[in-house]
Amino acid sequence: MCLNKVLMLDLKKNKSAEVWPRGRVRLVNSCLGYLVAYPKMSHTDTGPTSSLTTSPCCSPACTRISRTHLPVSRALLPPPRHRFAVHRRCVSAPARPQSSHHPVPSAARSTAGSPPSASLLAASPFREEEEEEEEGEEAPRELPPPVGGSGRPGVRVPPAPALYSGRARRRPAGAHKMAAASTQGPRAPKLAQLLERDPYLAPFEQDFQRRYALFYNRLKSIEENEGGLDKFSKSYKTFGVNQFVDGGVYCKEWAPGAEAVFLTGDFNGWNPFSHPYKKMEYGKWELFIPPGQDGYSPVPHGSKLKVVIRAQNGELLYRISPWARYVVRDQDKVNYDWVHWNPPQSYIRKHRSPERLKSLRIYESHVGIASPEGKIASYKNFTYNVLPRIKDLGYNCVQLMAIMEHAYYASFGYQVTSFFAASSRYGTPDDLKEMIDVAHSMGITVLLDVVHSHASKNSEDGLNKFDGTDSCFFHSGPKGTHQLWDSRLFDYSNWEVLRFLLSNLRMWIEDYGFDGFRFDGVTSMLYHHHGIGTGFSGDYNEYFGLHVDEDALCYLMLANHMVNFLHPECITIAEDVSGMPALCRPVAEGGGGFDYRLAMAIPDKWIQIIKELKDEDWNMGNIVYTLTNRRYEEKCIAYAESHDQALVGDKTLAFRLMDAEMYTNMSVLSPLTPVIDRGIQLHKMIRLITHALGGDSYLNFMGNEFGHPEWLDFPRKGNNESYHYARRQFNLTDDHLLRYRFLNAFDRDMNKSEERFGWLASPPAFVSEKHESNKVIAFERAGLLFIFNFHPYQSYTDYRVGVEIPGKYKILLDSDASEYGGHQRLDHNTEYFSEEYPHNYRHNSLMVYIPSRVAIVLQNMDNAK
Repeated sequence: MCLNKVLMLDLKKNKSAEVWPRGRVRLVNSCLGYLVAYPKMSHTDTGPTSSLTTSPCCSPACTRISRTHLPVSRALLPPPRHRFAVHRRCVSAPARPQSSHHPVPSAARSTAGSPPSASLLAASPFREEEEEEEEGEEAPRELPPPVGGSGRPGVRVPPAPALYSGRARRRPAGAHKMAAASTQGPRAPKLAQLLERDPYLAPFEQDFQRRYALFYNRLKSIEENEGGLDKFSKSYKTFGVNQFVDGGVYCKEWAPGAEAVFLTGDFNGWNPFSHPYKKMEYGKWELFIPPGQDGYSPVPHGSKLKVVIRAQNGELLYRISPWARYVVRDQDKVNYDWVHWNPPQSYIRKHRSPERLKSLRIYESHVGIASPEGKIASYKNFTYNVLPRIKDLGYNCVQLMAIMEHAYYASFGYQVTSFFAASSRYGTPDDLKEMIDVAHSMGITVLLDVVHSHASKNSEDGLNKFDGTDSCFFHSGPKGTHQLWDSRLFDYSNWEVLRFLLSNLRMWIEDYGFDGFRFDGVTSMLYHHHGIGTGFSGDYNEYFGLHVDEDALCYLMLANHMVNFLHPECITIAEDVSGMPALCRPVAEGGGGFDYRLAMAIPDKWIQIIKELKDEDWNMGNIVYTLTNRRYEEKCIAYAESHDQALVGDKTLAFRLMDAEMYTNMSVLSPLTPVIDRGIQLHKMIRLITHALGGDSYLNFMGNEFGHPEWLDFPRKGNNESYHYARRQFNLTDDHLLRYRFLNAFDRDMNKSEERFGWLASPPAFVSEKHESNKVIAFERAGLLFIFNFHPYQSYTDYRVGVEIPGKYKILLDSDASEYGGHQRLDHNTEYFSEEYPHNYRHNSLMVYIPSRVAIVLQNMDNAK
């Protein structure tokens, strides 16, 4: 539901405003509900001016313009002189000074004996900007990192230092001045730009400074103690089991709660004690096995291994290394086995990664279900059968789910057991490398759906209780368990957890060739309450305070900094439902460093509209508001539906629109029923308006582009372990007697049009009309004119639509075309000439025929591409 607040503005005090009407500013309780105001712009401006226009009258017949071409969630440029902030004063406490009398533990430094590699910190852009501070400003004081403990007797693990571990607490009025004076540590060099863009974040300046200082000091500590972030994040080459060039094998583990550690397996006849590890400082253990007399490795490729842990109670635990690269499960077994993966000749990449894309058209995919057959599909199948389809559909990016090994197939890949292992149920690691390489040859960027928000509770073949304690890698006690997911939660303040997770990202990029990540469960990471039983109304106080897990946020900042610095071509996406401000702004501004966030309110809105409203009651203003309600200059990925809607228990858009008739009336040989006709037309319109108006990139889950007729249900006890619904029936689009091909063709041409005109990478759309009674929405983006008539039965002849650029227009895309299952009511040879007749605050206008339930895209032929 919406919480509407009508705020009266003092118009006279702002001399820069041309017009200051009384306006309505909405604060909505939704996934991305923000207080929204729209900056008013002149017709020729390319950027926002200093005046402000709020959302227009909500009269059903209102055709007045709403400045939704630059929707900003409290982010106004420049800040209005007269502010109508509704927030309480910041409640952050002054930072506690760090103790400087503790020495830095020598074991925290690099043990390689070589000089530190080129420092990422020294090369960081943050260093230059700190040197550019205004003259006379006191340089931030840098304190030596303190020494912390792991909480286990006899174990000292140096955690990354936190500038202020207490985060936020209430303070008396005026304390913000004391906080500013007493805060020690580096300052975010570009924070002023963030606060200028969004002045309502100003009360939380100290929170941003504290978060940045935590990130900076943690990065600095890694530089000083580990030889640099570059070396630190390459730990996957030393931890686990790795083979030297001479054939020797070096093994290393972190097991702080273990009394002793051994390596056993096929290579030593499963003798649990013949190969003991040597205990090092800070809970690390190492073992070197020299090469055989013939120079061959003592641990052959394909042999099975186990790490044997002697727990503090004397119990022997057989574990899979957290750094294992390949694990398999025999059909007659429940648990996975660790298999040493070191083939004589690994797959060699032949193609470079594509250049960084300006906008993404993402095809969200699951390798195992990417086949019409009722079985687990393979990497090879995806390479040779699915990738060509994706290329033909016009998608330039594939997001791969369920790649990180997970013991439970029905978890959709979100209960990860082996973080460094590519799932063996689809094939070998080399098969995955080949698949990514072939995608690159097609110009397709490949993203990994990475799960660093939690881990499976499995102990036999997972991370849980690896060293016999419940606190290795995770928080101890209830804090370390997610109540809803029944999984373990990482301790992001732990030095070795940072090593593990950062190295994990690095490995997927450099070993497999992934081009970036979609981080799952970011909301759960950001807050101590993990989003459980918590709603986000858009009040900024919800994003700052003791409930924010700033250690997790610091990890995300480190991860994004590392990825962007070492591999600037890579992309990171946050799955966050809370709407955390600045999550997708650079770390230098105090932001999270992500490139994109998912616009998760959009699919919920479409579901709510279809479920609860008759077609005649669809609210055009509310649709536009949801599609444009995003933070200014924080990129969003729009989608009408994803895998969430395809899962059993929910319904896809096609299934909600056509339901059971999809099984009986999708043949062209059967009559076109009203239900099927409505479903096909609305399916196209919903996807096009989401694509063109909803964000800076677009996402679709595999099969939904053609209205896949069945839900997605993985084999489990509840369905007798059936694979019948764990598949995607791509064959339906190849049958010319079925109407699924119409939806598939429209999705392809929609993507091809975006590829040609680039509206996703263009500035936000200018919405000139959202007529409630006519059910018409019109907007301009990337030089194209988009017109949607959602009315169920009313068509309009000589309908005037405003347009800014004069010229001759012709139809570029028509959802009513015969090849898309339409009724062919428009003549594509028609030329639409603009007139110097202002309409809806546009300098020009033209007259069109717009049939019911039809979307058209008009191209200016005088500026044809």
